Amino acid sequence: MSLPTADMNPGADGRLQPVRKPANHSLWGRAVARFAADRAAMVGLAIVAVFFVVALGVWLGWWGGNWAETTGGQWQPPSSEHWFGTTILGQDIFARAVFSTRTAFEIGLVVAIASTLLGALFGALSGYFAQTPVDAVILWLKGVLDSIPFYLFVAAIAFALDGNPWAMHIAMIATFWTTTARLVRGEVMKLKNLEFVEAARAMGLHPLVIIFRHIVPNTFHILLVQATIVFVAAIKSEVILSFLGLGVTDSVSWGLMIAESTTEVIAGHYMNFIAASSFLFALVMGFNLFSDGLQDALDPRRPGR
Repeated sequence: MSLPTADMNPGADGRLQPVRKPANHSLWGRAVARFAADRAAMVGLAIVAVFFVVALGVWLGWWGGNWAETTGGQWQPPSSEHWFGTTILGQDIFARAVFSTRTAFEIGLVVAIASTLLGALFGALSGYFAQTPVDAVILWLKGVLDSIPFYLFVAAIAFALDGNPWAMHIAMIATFWTTTARLVRGEVMKLKNLEFVEAARAMGLHPLVIIFRHIVPNTFHILLVQATIVFVAAIKSEVILSFLGLGVTDSVSWGLMIAESTTEVIAGHYMNFIAASSFLFALVMGFNLFSDGLQDALDPRRPGR
């Protein structure tokens, strides 16, 4: 005796339901979902957002504009009027720390954007034209720049530009792009052998069109992560260079505040050092958490990617 059809196929009489794709089925959608699920990354994003609002307020003139004014007495302790006290000249330490946030973001953004674009350009050309004179020249240039000690290079550029305030930016951009270029070169060497690139070649597209329209957009995840890393490196480098007298000269920064505090600490006044170090630590820690979460979310080798 044969079994009823319903027993052999219980779902045969049911209506066919359309298959619904998950909400975050795209590559970037899954990355955003993974990033949002990372608590440490979200904490880092919140910290960075707070500092960005502070810097934006300084840019718009809402606060921090009186950092150079003498608004109090010499080395006044923290109070309701001066939250972190005053310097030896009577300047408000909190206002100087707030204004230095704008300086940090200006340097970080300029260096990160410029060095990332430069690294993407040279890395894409080097990877696409691997084992050619173009690749050899770019690799030679990278090797030369990487072999020069960074702080000596900055000092040489500052001396050559005769105190130009952009000397530090130029030195950072000229050295930080090499790491980005190396990462992009490796990714481009892998991408240029895939089917969509071969199809573009078969259509007769110019190599530069293939590179910048079809290949470079597929390295955006690398560029995004690398830009956040360079941002943090630029801020830390500025603090060291300003402390050594090779950095910011026409404004105030956390590096200059720490340099000023070297004599104040001997006299028993620590607020200048504490304010600059606390702001610097919070921003760097926030960006490190944000960068680590971003790298985990965009890492193609992550399990379940």
